[in-house]
Amino acid sequence: VQLQASGGGLVQVGGSLRLSCVVSGRNFGDNAWAWYRRAPGNQRELVALITNIGSTTYEDSVKGRFAISRDNARNTVYLQMSNLRVYDTAVYYCNDPTENAAWGQGTQLTVSS
Repeated sequence: VQLQASGGGLVQVGGSLRLSCVVSGRNFGDNAWAWYRRAPGNQRELVALITNIGSTTYEDSVKGRFAISRDNARNTVYLQMSNLRVYDTAVYYCNDPTENAAWGQGTQLTVSS
């Protein structure tokens, strides 16, 4: 399984960004997918999850600001992030929340004040 996350960058507080993750080597449409993040000095945490039928759940601090979506035709899961805060700074990863595959490199988001 390959998980290729992209779209990170440097944004100012209050800004927006969309992350993408292309999945290969696993049946994308049948699986739930999730975005995780790991901030410096912290453990990796689950940020948002989307089931195979499109139901979504979010970590409390991102509710109302982040939106996860999926495009089964493109084997891609997205994370639309808005009203970004400094504490959102982290490396963001995608993975199968039911059976983690090998973690990809992730994509770095840095939010500056």
